[in-house]
Amino acid sequence: QVQLVESGGGLVAAGGSLRLSCAASGRTFSSYVMGWFRQAPGKEREFVAAINRSGGNAYYVDSVKGRFTISRDNAKNTVYLQMNSLKPEDTAVYYCAADSTYRRIVLATTTAGYGYWGQGTQVTVSS
Repeated sequence: QVQLVESGGGLVAAGGSLRLSCAASGRTFSSYVMGWFRQAPGKEREFVAAINRSGGNAYYVDSVKGRFTISRDNAKNTVYLQMNSLKPEDTAVYYCAADSTYRRIVLATTTAGYGYWGQGTQVTVSS
């Protein structure tokens, strides 16, 4: 019903920047809270950021505040994650997800409620 396709991952040096994109299929993109998660080898999947349906509010995990920015363009059915000042510990597979439970974004920090997931894109930050 809803498919998410991520792009923009790659290899970048510490201190550099990268922008991830996630394009959504379907006609109800603006109905979803959108989130980004990441998972490093041997670790649990971690919440990174979420954005509300209109794009007016965002919420971030403390470790990326001030460095990452989530945004969305509903006209293009796309959500973005701008990552600046990247650190080696940011290395992970990054996933976008869509949540249609209408939770406030401060509550949308768990995988529960995100019914649709992208395939993931690898981000590697070299030291």
